[in-house]
Amino acid sequence: PRARTAMPSWVIDRYGSNEVLRFTRDMMFPIIHFPNEVIIKVHAASLNPIDLSMRSGYGATALNMKRDPLKLKAGETEFPLTLGRDVSGVVMECGLGVSYFKPGDEVWAAIPPWKQGTLSEFVVASGNEVSFKPKCLSHTEAAALPYVGLTAWSALNQVGGLNQSNCSGKRVLILGASGGVGTFAVQLMKAWDAHVTAVCSHDASTLVKKLGADDVIDYKSGSLEEQLKTLPLFDFILDNVGGSTEKWALDLLKKWSGATYVTLVTPFLINMDKLGVADGMLQTGVTVGSKTLKHLLKGVHYRWAFFMPSGPSLDEIAELVDSGKIQPVIDEVFSFSEVPKAFLKLEGGHARGKTVINVINRQ
Repeated sequence: PRARTAMPSWVIDRYGSNEVLRFTRDMMFPIIHFPNEVIIKVHAASLNPIDLSMRSGYGATALNMKRDPLKLKAGETEFPLTLGRDVSGVVMECGLGVSYFKPGDEVWAAIPPWKQGTLSEFVVASGNEVSFKPKCLSHTEAAALPYVGLTAWSALNQVGGLNQSNCSGKRVLILGASGGVGTFAVQLMKAWDAHVTAVCSHDASTLVKKLGADDVIDYKSGSLEEQLKTLPLFDFILDNVGGSTEKWALDLLKKWSGATYVTLVTPFLINMDKLGVADGMLQTGVTVGSKTLKHLLKGVHYRWAFFMPSGPSLDEIAELVDSGKIQPVIDEVFSFSEVPKAFLKLEGGHARGKTVINVINRQ
């Protein structure tokens, strides 16, 4: 058979709103450049808020620096750019340095945002970003978990220091509990035996209770701050919401006990877009440094967390999934031809879990 040089893909050629999405059959077929890379045939992908942000150009300064740090590709741009971070599929080809996977293996991964994404027939990933797909899930179900799972894992485990052996009896507050990261975080904290208070809107409370939350607070029924102040203090807060929440949320933590607030809403990429790389990084460092110090003096820890690609962390998540402790929460599934419709759905907000795309129809 002749070598494949092109494949179907959804791309953008400029930043903007939904009309910039374009379907093409002529996207360049991915090539293995490094010995540790694998090419995956995408069976299913899913959308995350970062896809909406990237479609609009958010983070372009930092991501382009990561794509081409030495500015070697003069005149080249990031376009055509394929969005989509999650993939569940089958390994098609392995680099010479890959010993852990072989063609035909069913895998899942979250591809970092500086690489070409997964709304495509094939995608290339580093072997250390890939993990064996949980056996109990279909590709459609599995595609809902990697990006949100690794984001929550980064915040709770790597940055927050929580793990299976130190969570028992801890009081954990999750702000924004009904989205992708929130639904995963609730389940992970319950799997690790914490007491979970979840904040979401009233119509999502049944779902969040079903996932195991001990207390569910409706942020629309009166002042959220006042409602939370009536509860005992917390050991840990995960903030998926940001905004003005930060002004009062840290007062809900137990002082001088190692209690920690971790937010996933950070100005890192915005600062670099606005101020350029050097000044943006400086501004970001000053902000996180001053906030950390300010709250440390009040007896609580303040941290930022980001998504981090990691095959080994996905291995641990797969074990939790296969043991029945974590399940994907899927809001709606779209076919590959309906990608723009899926973006509009995500843009509408108030998702209950994830928006998944079946890239090939046999799942």
